[in-house]
Amino acid sequence: MLPDAIAKEIIADHQRRPRHTGPLDGIEGVTLDNPGCGDQVTVWADVQGGRIAALTFTGKGCAISQSSASLMTVALTGKTVEEARALAARYRAMVMGEGPGDPELGNLELGDLLALSGVSRLHARRKCALLAWRALEQTLGTSTPG
Repeated sequence: MLPDAIAKEIIADHQRRPRHTGPLDGIEGVTLDNPGCGDQVTVWADVQGGRIAALTFTGKGCAISQSSASLMTVALTGKTVEEARALAARYRAMVMGEGPGDPELGNLELGDLLALSGVSRLHARRKCALLAWRALEQTLGTSTPG
């Protein structure tokens, strides 16, 4: 877990200057809403040869949902689909307060995603932190490896 001041700085930075934004040409995005708080996110994944060549998003909503989406794109771009799914499972376990997740995941590093670990104490905000990741799951489910 990161110190609160560093976590807040990472979240604020990704909210102010989100990374990897905008649609990908020729790729169908998946849009999800969180009706409880009005968050919305669309995620695009360009999967080539079983690897995420590009991962982008657009959205609107709270700092947690938008920084989570931005952090996700940074953490997963360039990873294999299998690596991305494993890291997503570990992230989900962290957000849900379930510990480090499956020990078989090995030494996968959450890196700056740890900034969102405090969300596990805020039950109403868990959906915000997982919104982009749920869209990613659907995107990868519809992507055909190139």
